[in-house]
Amino acid sequence: MRILIKNGHLIDPINKIDAIMDILIENSKISQVAKEINSKADKVIDAKGKFVAPGLIDMHVHLREPGREDKETIATGTLAALKGGITTVLAMPNTSPAIDSSENVRMVENIIKKTANANVLICAAITKGRLGEELTDAAKLKKAGVVALTDDGSSVADEKLLLGAFKQAKKEKMLLICHSEDKKISGNGVINLGAVSTRLGLRGIPRESEHATVKRDIELARQAKSAVHIAHVSCAESVKIIAEAKKKGAAVTAETAPHYFSLHEEGLFDYDTNLKMNPPLRTESDIAAIKEGLKKGIIDAIASDHAPHTENEKDIEFDRAEFGVIGLETELAVSITELVQTGILSWAQLIEKLSVNPARILGVDRGNLKAGSTADLIIFSGDQEWVVKKEELISKSKNSPFLNRKLEGVIEYTLLGGKIVYEGNV
Repeated sequence: MRILIKNGHLIDPINKIDAIMDILIENSKISQVAKEINSKADKVIDAKGKFVAPGLIDMHVHLREPGREDKETIATGTLAALKGGITTVLAMPNTSPAIDSSENVRMVENIIKKTANANVLICAAITKGRLGEELTDAAKLKKAGVVALTDDGSSVADEKLLLGAFKQAKKEKMLLICHSEDKKISGNGVINLGAVSTRLGLRGIPRESEHATVKRDIELARQAKSAVHIAHVSCAESVKIIAEAKKKGAAVTAETAPHYFSLHEEGLFDYDTNLKMNPPLRTESDIAAIKEGLKKGIIDAIASDHAPHTENEKDIEFDRAEFGVIGLETELAVSITELVQTGILSWAQLIEKLSVNPARILGVDRGNLKAGSTADLIIFSGDQEWVVKKEELISKSKNSPFLNRKLEGVIEYTLLGGKIVYEGNV
């Protein structure tokens, strides 16, 4: 099938394109990019006044399958991703059973082949069962098709074990992603430690539980001469530590999530459990530091940390509610609203954070619109407003921190492998 996209504002940072262009798609590939294309096509899309960009790559997604299909499935999660303009996701391994062996990888791959609506990359566990006691076999996992390792949801507390994991990752040329949290410090905390936690009478999580562990994780990676990716950065101190490490030449990359540059702890005064996540929401000064980190390139990527939970896991007392929020359908719009419309990032910089850099960090050939590349791309409005409504969310779980919030930026088309797989209200 031939699809011709006319008059769109192309954002393709890799190829340094930021201009009105046409794109011709034939079968699964981009066949031509030019100022004007007049070839015949089976479908012509007039993208005048809209942006055209590579499909987004979300490198931090909890799809919950196998084990908790009541929260999300690979099918429903990838449908939600397409609505959000995300064509590739990296699935986290905290499933049941955990993705910690080649056998379990094959099991997940079979589900992906049968039910996935978008590209799904697999991230396996650093330790068996994610228990932090014994390393998984990185060589076997890589051979099975795994692209990265993490115990996300938990930090590997044993420094000797984590150093061994970095050495193994270095040998196998695999990315190791760190959930940086010292449980001895965070303990049973449920929100950021400070004046708000005191006023609410809730146990606090000291920011040191994150930034002290970020520092440790980067140092262990340095000792192993390995790359390290820091997940869900939430506080100013972590940004500073990452910046200093980069200046010294450390092979460190980092991500943050939209809720960490748009929401802060004072929103918790009504005990809304849809604002309960780990790491927790911090302060306005932390938001400013995260935005500055994104602007300066200290933080390389934006990822949703999509963590679906059922209503009976969220609609209970704050202390007992599960940590985590969904974000696949709002990731782009929150980023546009908070970063582009406020002048923090340009459109090209935004696509770098959401597509180009995740592709580079994960080592996948995506994130560009050059002729010959796979036609994973999105067409979206940059300023159309919409309100996040619970009943309109595709995700199986509805625990969004942005419910009833007005956002800017709407996906009109998502194309995957040259096929239109999502079409909004156009």
